[in-house]
Amino acid sequence: MNDFSFSTVPHIVSTVGASRRLGEYIRDRFPATRRALVVTDAGFLATGLAALPIASLENAGFHVKTYSDVIADPPEHVVLAAVEAARQDGTDLVVGLGGGSSMDVAKLIAVLAGSRQPLAEAYGIGNVRGERLPLVQIPTTAGTGSEVTNIAIVTTGSTTKMGVVAPQLYADMAILDAELTLGLPPPVTAATGIDAMVHAIEAYTSRHKKNPLSDMLAREALRLLWANLLPACQPTQDRTASLAARQAMLLGALLAGQAFANAPVAAVHALAYPIGGIFHVPHGLSNALVLPHVLRFNAPAAASHYAELAEIIAPDTRGTAESRAETFAAAMAQLAQRTGIPATLREVGIAGTDLDRLADDAMLQTRLLGNNPRDVTRDDARAIYAAAL
Repeated sequence: MNDFSFSTVPHIVSTVGASRRLGEYIRDRFPATRRALVVTDAGFLATGLAALPIASLENAGFHVKTYSDVIADPPEHVVLAAVEAARQDGTDLVVGLGGGSSMDVAKLIAVLAGSRQPLAEAYGIGNVRGERLPLVQIPTTAGTGSEVTNIAIVTTGSTTKMGVVAPQLYADMAILDAELTLGLPPPVTAATGIDAMVHAIEAYTSRHKKNPLSDMLAREALRLLWANLLPACQPTQDRTASLAARQAMLLGALLAGQAFANAPVAAVHALAYPIGGIFHVPHGLSNALVLPHVLRFNAPAAASHYAELAEIIAPDTRGTAESRAETFAAAMAQLAQRTGIPATLREVGIAGTDLDRLADDAMLQTRLLGNNPRDVTRDDARAIYAAAL
């Protein structure tokens, strides 16, 4: 067993309806705070689901300002505008309410609004200076796990992204409430759920920082996500059953987030980033498109680990580690078909002539590729994209 360290968010609440008590939770934990900034996106704000948590904050005596200009893959100018809005309002507590993009922006507001550190100086690992504002994260999708990770991704060019990785980005509290996810369309539920599975899978095979705690979390995350993804995607009039499946998905995504925050993701994400950056494919779907093909590429180096994970989703699987690893990859490939999301790159507008550009961009993701259980060359990356085409 290798030496390891493990960090995560210190306080987690998983309760259907928890967002209705947001003000109570925050007032108890941060009694000195008065001015809350709720960070979300226009689409979620338009659903009306933000009204109850905002009202809960106001009823608890908070002055509440809402910043809803977050967009997917947030660019630098959005982050900088959000930080300035927080400074202008005298914000002393930040609430991320949304998907990964909203929660990432909330993290950066919390660490930059009071410190005056330029965003450009925070990029990289361990470059955040000073203390941050109190931070509460509330996911509205079961996918990114951003509520319990210490990384925020910013789009810095037309297709390029930079990460801020620092312990200060861990929130003080994460709140899981399935009521906030009921309006998600099935394709979004499916893609974000598969994204969370990828976090668990890649944490379980991370080359340098795989550890017993992350392994335990990854296995339980995969169990919850596999058992509840299809029920969460299926239309039903049974609100209780839907909430139960979605609450389990939220918990699975959180556990996967805890796992990969400590045992980082690898080639699936490295190859997914160019798909999202160049072709504006949502992150979860980008991961789903390359997942089975990366699994098959990695099998010579990670078959024993994939065989262990196969026992979770197909407990009757028998045979060699290699055959069980293939069963695992095949099951992941079938998820796209079973949930109705695109299963090939062609279905999202990518052609054979695009593969060289994708491969070139994927090789720039050195931070992620270094975690992969098998080395990935540029030819390997192109072959994986070709298999996904």
